[in-house]
Amino acid sequence: MASNQPVHSVLFDNNASGGNPNYYNPASSAQAGGDNLQFYASSYGDQYSSSGYYTSPQAPAPAGDMRSSYEYAQPGSFWSAFGTGGFADEPPLLEELGINFEHIKSKSLTVLNPFRIVPDTIMDDADLAGPLLFIFLFGIFLMLSGKVHFGYIYGVGVLGVVSIYLILNLMSESGVDWSRTASVLGYCLLPMVMLSGFSVVLPLGGLVGLILTAVSILWCTYSSSGMFTSVLHMSEQRFLVAYPVGLFYACFALMTVF
Repeated sequence: MASNQPVHSVLFDNNASGGNPNYYNPASSAQAGGDNLQFYASSYGDQYSSSGYYTSPQAPAPAGDMRSSYEYAQPGSFWSAFGTGGFADEPPLLEELGINFEHIKSKSLTVLNPFRIVPDTIMDDADLAGPLLFIFLFGIFLMLSGKVHFGYIYGVGVLGVVSIYLILNLMSESGVDWSRTASVLGYCLLPMVMLSGFSVVLPLGGLVGLILTAVSILWCTYSSSGMFTSVLHMSEQRFLVAYPVGLFYACFALMTVF
């Protein structure tokens, strides 16, 4: 049954204001402070606009930096890994990887001049970057001369390092770790690398080749035995150290000649 009562609008009822023209006026509602639900004027935006939070100047980022001025003011942020500035106490990348070109140069010059006095601190860092480079060049030169011996190089190298490591630890009182053993043997392979470079343009099957091969074996053996005896303080046992080391380098010489 339909009712004859008038239907009033809930949202837009002009009579709900009770004749008050300032019913939806924010200014008058804020002054009234009644319990009814009214719209009120907020000072939320004025608070931040007056404080100057978003307008405070930041330190400008250096030229070429990918970070913004706000992120640059925060050291250690996520974007520091993608910028050119990095961290203040961050070491160079090559140092983290254990590659030091100055050490490689000094050790290579020590091998090339075996008659100089070898300091006992020459293998304190025991880097393997130089030996890996020399072994790679040795295999490349043999490949250019028509001899693909990468498997033999790997096998002889690992077996020789393990054998000489065990022999030196049995002979010396202080002992040596495997990384220093591999580093000394790898750096002293440099004369053999030079011999493999000669084999690309010069056949080593003749008399000149055999003489160069013998000189290379003696050169590698003399340099490596001098380093081992200097580091392990075994100067009186140099010939005993030179014998297994000489056999080790003779295997590489056989790969080069044949």
